[in-house]
Amino acid sequence: MKARLMGAVCTGLFSFGLVSVAHAAGVSGQGTWETTLQGRDLDGNAATYEAYYDTTLDITWLADANAAVGSIYDTHIPGTGLMEWALADTWASNLNVNGITGWRLPTLGPIWGPTFDYTFNFDGTADRGYNISAPGTAYAGSTASEMAHLFYNTLGNLAYYDTSGTGPQPGWGLTNTGPFSNFQSDDYWSGVKSFDGWWDFAFNYGIQNSVSGTYSYALAVRDGDVSAVPVPAAIWLFGSGLIGLAGMARRKAA
Repeated sequence: MKARLMGAVCTGLFSFGLVSVAHAAGVSGQGTWETTLQGRDLDGNAATYEAYYDTTLDITWLADANAAVGSIYDTHIPGTGLMEWALADTWASNLNVNGITGWRLPTLGPIWGPTFDYTFNFDGTADRGYNISAPGTAYAGSTASEMAHLFYNTLGNLAYYDTSGTGPQPGWGLTNTGPFSNFQSDDYWSGVKSFDGWWDFAFNYGIQNSVSGTYSYALAVRDGDVSAVPVPAAIWLFGSGLIGLAGMARRKAA
C-alpha cells in the first residue's frame, strides 16, 4: 500500500507538470552516452546533430526532446509540448524531419516473462515502479523499456528512491541529459497500452507507471539507424539520368 500510494502521489504531480525543468548539458563520465550515442546530421549541416543513433537499443532518438512544441498538436498549454496520448502518438507518427519519416513514441515490453507485471516495486523487478534496468538490480541493463534504459543506463541518472524504497537518494533526478536538447524533467509517453491507459516514464523521479487521462511530453524515436535510410527513388532516377547523359556525351565525342 505504501508503494502504491507513493506512486499515485508522484503521478499526480507529473500530470500537472509541476516539476518540469529543462536541462541543457551532458555530464561527461555519467552513463554510457559518450560511447553508445552516435550523432546523425539530418539537415546537411555537419556542425550540428539532429538525431542520435543508440548503438545498444538499435534505435535513433530525435535530439530535441521536446520537438512537439509549436506543432499543431501542442494544444493543451500551447508552447509547452504537453499533450494527451492520442495527440502525442499522432505527432510522432506524422513527424517528417527533412525527409526522414517513420518516427514513433518509445516502446517497452515486460521486464521479465511474457506479460506485464503491474506490481509496484522499488527494486526494478516489476514493470511498474522505480529502478527498472538500473545498475545493481536483478535486470540491470535490460533493454525492455527504451526510456528506462535511456534514463538509467545511457544517461546514468538515479531514481528518487533506491532499491529498498528509501528516498530521496543523493543525486536523484535528471542530472544528465547527455547530448539532447529541451529535455523536460517530467513524464513522457510511451506508445504502449497498459491495463488502465498508457505506459509512461517520468524523467524526474525515474518511475515507469501506467496512467490515463493525463498530459505528458513526447520523445520521437525511430527504429534502426537513420544513416541507413535508402536514398529516395527520385534521387536515384535523377542520378541515372545524369549518368546516361554523360554516356551520350562520351559517345558523341568519340
